[in-house]
Amino acid sequence: MTAFKALFIDRDGTILREPDDEQVDSLAKFHFVPGAIGALKSLRALPFRFVLASNQDGLGTPAFPEEDFIPPHSLMKEILAGEGVSFDDELIDPTTAEQNAPTRKPGTGMFGAYMDGSCDLAGSYVIGDRVSDVQLAANLGAKAILLASPAQAEKMLEGTGLKPVLASDSWDEIADFIRRGERVFELRRDTRETKVRVLVDLDGRQPSGISTGLKFFDHMLDQIPHHGGISLQIEAEGDLEVDEHHTMEDVGIALGEALLAALGERRGIRRYGFALPMDDCDAMVLLDLGGRADFSWDVPFSREYVGDTPTEMYSHFFGSLCSALKANLHIKARGENNHHLAESVFKAFARALGEAVEGRPFNYDIPSSKGMI
Repeated sequence: MTAFKALFIDRDGTILREPDDEQVDSLAKFHFVPGAIGALKSLRALPFRFVLASNQDGLGTPAFPEEDFIPPHSLMKEILAGEGVSFDDELIDPTTAEQNAPTRKPGTGMFGAYMDGSCDLAGSYVIGDRVSDVQLAANLGAKAILLASPAQAEKMLEGTGLKPVLASDSWDEIADFIRRGERVFELRRDTRETKVRVLVDLDGRQPSGISTGLKFFDHMLDQIPHHGGISLQIEAEGDLEVDEHHTMEDVGIALGEALLAALGERRGIRRYGFALPMDDCDAMVLLDLGGRADFSWDVPFSREYVGDTPTEMYSHFFGSLCSALKANLHIKARGENNHHLAESVFKAFARALGEAVEGRPFNYDIPSSKGMI
């Protein structure tokens, strides 16, 4: 069973503005943090469980009666539900700091159900406005996002050794960071014949670098980040003393699997791609990231090798990639110069891939009339 991921979200100071006395105990003190509702709505479309995690000092005591807590808390949930936002779980600790209870954040006593291996904590986030939220993330083994400006965060965290993955006072920036973080994947594929590492960032925010031991193949693969707008790191060691087959095949498989994982549910992508000319060559790459594999190849080379790479292996590379990516991939090209012919195919594939994986702003729909891919 695949582990689920969670967003552990603080309440006061993160979703609701925190008043001077640090208690939202009346409707007069009820205000949302700017941008919180829209951001939470956009994040609800992603494959995370929403977990409200809040310290409520002395809740249920005369100093903070439960009947004062319930009206603003219920109103918050009602307003969020009207925007399609609900919490899968609510973890609320009523103790005070002086009690030093293990259930009080940053302690993990409330989080036992998420620490039994069923939750992918490394892929989960804690979002809050306090140092204790960043410490909670460290205690859980999750990633921390601090709702504070970078300057504020630097002062707050000075001397703690704690480092959130993001410090921002903008909920829009936080939501975009999380959404884009779901479009990154690193994969290692080790067999008796090859060792391949592939990292894909569909939004192009990381450095790219390619080394397969085949210089011309590297040159071709390098067209993907340059013309596709994605980040791509590939390191491959293969049995080139035998021939090039295993290296090119396994790079294709690993790249396809990494792209498939980075796409996730494919929410908000454009799905399809296109073609281009290059000097004496015309290359057409038809791509559909629709979850079904279908491959066709019509590219006649007149040379056995270009550089150190056999031309017959390009169809096998793209076929392997297509199968692993679960895509429709139809490639057709014509040209006189074999170097240009290969390069035009890779450039056209890069542009088709870049266009197909592009995320449409504020659109989190799955691009299928079926509602799923």
